[in-house]
Amino acid sequence: MSSLSLSSLPHALHPLTSYGWDTGWAAAFAPYAERGLLPGRVVRVDRGQCDVATAAGVVRADTEFVTPHDPLRVICTGDWAVVDPDGDPRFVRAYLPRRTAFVRSTSSKRSEGQILAANVDHAVIAVSMAVELDLGRIERFLALGWESGALPVIVLTKSDLVDIPAVRAHLVEDVQNAAPGVQVLAVSAAAGDGVDVLSAVLSGGTSVLLGASGAGKSTLANALLGRAEMEVQATRDVDGKGRHTTTTRNLLVLPGGGVLIDTPGLRGVGLWDAGTGVGQVFSEIEELAEACRFQDCAHTAEPGCAVLAAVEDGALSERRLASYRKLLRENQYIVAKTDARLRGEIRREWKRKGAEGRAAMEAKRGGRPR
Repeated sequence: MSSLSLSSLPHALHPLTSYGWDTGWAAAFAPYAERGLLPGRVVRVDRGQCDVATAAGVVRADTEFVTPHDPLRVICTGDWAVVDPDGDPRFVRAYLPRRTAFVRSTSSKRSEGQILAANVDHAVIAVSMAVELDLGRIERFLALGWESGALPVIVLTKSDLVDIPAVRAHLVEDVQNAAPGVQVLAVSAAAGDGVDVLSAVLSGGTSVLLGASGAGKSTLANALLGRAEMEVQATRDVDGKGRHTTTTRNLLVLPGGGVLIDTPGLRGVGLWDAGTGVGQVFSEIEELAEACRFQDCAHTAEPGCAVLAAVEDGALSERRLASYRKLLRENQYIVAKTDARLRGEIRREWKRKGAEGRAAMEAKRGGRPR
């Protein structure tokens, strides 16, 4: 069957429907179909080559023609690729404009962004209940999830290891308080508890599975797939940490509908221009800030600060406010390293605050010089 006839098939009959193909992707691909090229979903990328699911099956293709200098424009798992109809090797000629992209900053001094997955509908954040919850880390993942354009979902894994129901309910409540507007599910992949609910949530699109090593992502992926597709390794009893089981990002079709991108465990979760995402995670603080006396209130010691008043009366926790400040500072720093104008604004602000601080100290000393 030619690429033209394939592109004209009804959505439900297209061979790539199980990979997420829809009428929107068909419309975007139409100019390439006229040239006899084929659509395909990138299921894995490895050293300049990628595996692409096409109507004829999974093919190996070279990414030589889509390897720009910008790390955010390299082809990645989840992209919809434009592939040669034949040849050995085949080549990816382009990829369709992304609907969403999950991006974090790298640990390099150049502060480059790294794209982890493309065209994702759900960002599934796996957090182990077998170790002490790090709410700040969860909020960091959520900021990146919201910023990507995907809908975050938090999955508290290994719930069977918390055998006291009241303790389990308390942990879920703590995470819900740190994740306003986000669905939080307690799941035991080993016992099968909650897997059917999560499967139903993810059945309507593409999901990326994120979390630290030892969070139980591979076990969870296997439970959703209904088979032992991903290798699983035991975590250390001493701290609950695990080794990297998944080493590449793999896109897998779920039997209950939808597709799942499994990712390696993330040691570092650096923000990358995620100001909107941070605001979404701390939406209650952003709402409170609208009632502050000053529009540029920093919520530190200003008179008439509604945020500090909420902390004072117990409506807002000091931990939440501290986490909000930390992520805002970090995001501003990352953006400033790639934005000369913002760098200048920050430097001027630092100088202004420094001058104000020195003036305040002089006033306390009665104007006496040091």
